[in-house]
Amino acid sequence: MRPAQTACQDYEYERNGKANLFLWVEALAGRRRVLVTQRHTARDFAEAIQELVDAEYPDAEKSVLVTDNLNIHKPGSLYERFEAQEAHRLANKSEWHYTPEHGSWLNMAEGELSVLQRHCLSRRIPDAETLTLEAAAWEGRRNRAQVTLDWHFTTADARIQLKRLYPVVKEQETEELAASTS
Repeated sequence: MRPAQTACQDYEYERNGKANLFLWVEALAGRRRVLVTQRHTARDFAEAIQELVDAEYPDAEKSVLVTDNLNIHKPGSLYERFEAQEAHRLANKSEWHYTPEHGSWLNMAEGELSVLQRHCLSRRIPDAETLTLEAAAWEGRRNRAQVTLDWHFTTADARIQLKRLYPVVKEQETEELAASTS
């Protein structure tokens, strides 16, 4: 240090812990739910599904789940965590759909996670309890405002951009199909 020199202070990163966030979004109703857990394991995922089915939508015949292709985002996680009868019940109350590989941009929850990051997680949070309270406050504000997700990707867009995923229909098959419907 010298006179009139700017003071220098060394910075040392201090980790306050880690946490996992499970988020589900009901896009058209403007509802979302954030569940904070310590880990991101198959058992944690299964418990999140149980909360979704039993606490959030207990009267629903089925909940439609659109998930990415992570290895724990499968019905098998339910069987890893629960007895077979309970796992079977939860699996039957859930209809599973997966985003195409390399197509995570289709996952609307990622957009909501981005909003959560900007509104709530863009600063240091000291502990899991504070994170849970902050996430719940964010969830409450978004749900009260009924912020819906306006998805602009249409079926026509999908047929163009994802043409490799759609079956090729030959002209003869098209004519046969048209003849059989008339």
